[in-house]
Amino acid sequence: MGGRGPVDSHAVDETVNVAVIEDHPVVIEGIVSWLEAEPRIRVTYTGDTTDGLIGGAGREVDAVLLDLELHGHVALGDIPRLIGVGCRVVVYSQHTEHRVVRQALRLGASDFVAKHESKQHLVKAVLAAADDEVYVTPTAAAALVSDRDEGRPRLSERERTALLLWFQSMSKSAVARHMNVSPHTVDMFIRRARLKYAGVGRAAPTKADLLARAIEDGMVSPGELTTGGTEVGLPGSRT
Repeated sequence: MGGRGPVDSHAVDETVNVAVIEDHPVVIEGIVSWLEAEPRIRVTYTGDTTDGLIGGAGREVDAVLLDLELHGHVALGDIPRLIGVGCRVVVYSQHTEHRVVRQALRLGASDFVAKHESKQHLVKAVLAAADDEVYVTPTAAAALVSDRDEGRPRLSERERTALLLWFQSMSKSAVARHMNVSPHTVDMFIRRARLKYAGVGRAAPTKADLLARAIEDGMVSPGELTTGGTEVGLPGSRT
């Protein structure tokens, strides 16, 4: 299935360009109809594999809606590949087992929308991903809460590393260079940590909140918050 070429992103104020990866044409038509009913969203690319996006077209879109099962293959491995080229990924799937949802989120998906969830959840998840905001669908929240350990979310090692470097007063661009990833990927790591804390009822909307949560849970120690031997004080609310 060929891609629909990129369109002028300035045709509508704050237009969000979205790619839809799905292997059933009828489903694509329905998804496009739902998404484009939202004035800000324009679907500029569709395909039945992620190859075109990974090959370069991903730079032209603000968010990717990815069906988790493509041609009988579970596409979890495509999530980090898409993120690696700067895509923000929202998974859309009928596979809603908690372990599957958590794995998709740990691999970097911005959110997970079940195919039985409403159009409103789908649209909000896509807009939040495109805008680098946090939105938690009921499916994602249920999976995260079921994995709680006395309210402590499980951060991946990469998420923890990104947070630690950011807490050490590094800019997100500097963190990206240090980790050899894109700034979008650093944003994703931080957004994922916020999402996980929100999922266990401990929202962390500011940098100070997130640092406090990480210290409370032993994910970051005060002794680690050093750059050049000088301990970093509690950061302000600037994100």
